[in-house]
Amino acid sequence: MTVPLDEPELPGGPRPDRDGPVRVLLADDDGLVRAGIAGILATSPGIEVAAEAADGLEAVDLARRRLLDVVLLDIQMPRLDGIGTLERLHREGVRAPVAMLTTFSDEHYIAEAVRLGALGFFLKSDDPHHLIAGVHALAGGGAAFSPRVGRWLVRRQNRVQLDRSVRARSVVGGLTSRQRELLSGVGEGWSNAQIARSLRLSEGTVKQYLSALFATLGTQNRVQAAIIAYEAGLVGDDR
Repeated sequence: MTVPLDEPELPGGPRPDRDGPVRVLLADDDGLVRAGIAGILATSPGIEVAAEAADGLEAVDLARRRLLDVVLLDIQMPRLDGIGTLERLHREGVRAPVAMLTTFSDEHYIAEAVRLGALGFFLKSDDPHHLIAGVHALAGGGAAFSPRVGRWLVRRQNRVQLDRSVRARSVVGGLTSRQRELLSGVGEGWSNAQIARSLRLSEGTVKQYLSALFATLGTQNRVQAAIIAYEAGLVGDDR
């Protein structure tokens, strides 16, 4: 179901010099839930539900033709679910920030939505004030997650960082002392000439050694190697 608007149809995207309430596209296949969320948002004078959609395809069509400040997508919708809709919106150049609405706390949905560029994630059971504040934050160029999702993201990021550190230290542990010295120099951002002076080698030798080092690490360039150096604690605060 679409809320009709008495205005010309315009390409979707945020208004750079927005004046007036935050214009929201709300997509949810459950009419009662949609009405409830719209009612919550209506309690804020600074928010206007400018359009509603009952599925992902309708949401994409509306977002392409309306000026919007925020898009709220239900995860589970017919024809095209929220994850697929998010991906389609980005592919078609709709620039309005997108937040996901769900009754599920499945980690896969959260991780996938974040990977695809969602800037918000709200559980439908959250306090209505969180949703209202989140919509305003998104419209202002920020990001917003419900408290429970935010805590999960922090835990996940900590796990990812720990896993990367463990893997990097394992890889570096198999290097020779000379290779670790080379990698440390790369991590410090040194040029081949600087590394050569530090290790008392010729630049040509350093270049050959680095090529072999990158092959051992499975990296394509100095940036990727430098990241491993940091994650392994060869440079930075962990050294």
